[in-house]
Amino acid sequence: MDQLDEWIQQMTEWLVETTQLGGFSILLLTIPLAIIQGVVGFFPFATLLMLHLSVLGVAKGLFASWLVGTIAGTVIYLLCQYLLADWFNRKWMKKLEKYHRWQESIDRYGVWAVIFLRTIPVMPNNLISFMSAISNMKTISYTWANLIGNLSSIWLFGIISAPIVFPDIDLSKLITSYVLFLFILGIVFIIRHRQMTRRERRLRVNK
Repeated sequence: MDQLDEWIQQMTEWLVETTQLGGFSILLLTIPLAIIQGVVGFFPFATLLMLHLSVLGVAKGLFASWLVGTIAGTVIYLLCQYLLADWFNRKWMKKLEKYHRWQESIDRYGVWAVIFLRTIPVMPNNLISFMSAISNMKTISYTWANLIGNLSSIWLFGIISAPIVFPDIDLSKLITSYVLFLFILGIVFIIRHRQMTRRERRLRVNK
């Protein structure tokens, strides 16, 4: 883990020095890189997060990372659904066998499964987009799941990564607000899950 953090930090410093981009103009570099990372996956998204934090600071850096991650997730989803479905099929279908239970969860819980998978790194982000594209989830539902899921993911990664860039930073507000965010999500999920369970029971009774 320490070696990965060191590599990410070195990569971030190299990108900053090479591009000489500052402020939100860094997005001209990181949006294409995020899309490439989503298709090929040869470097961790954390590299881009660290780059945003280094150039923009914590608040703006997290916002930029959320924006870039959301755009990349949307592009990969659309590529999987309309243009590169066969290629993604060949590349990822074997891995889908390993994650077939998560595919079933996406089919059943839709938005909530995507939010959970974006937050907890149990599989690559591009695979989540691909699984969503071949599921019965509607595009508008995936859009919301992608927005909220990336927000949760970036928030969590920001809490973990910010001390690497800013060793003396106080994360208390960031952590407290994230816990509150998860609490609200949890309550909404429980309400929606109960509604869905009642609806399924009514359908079974009416059959």
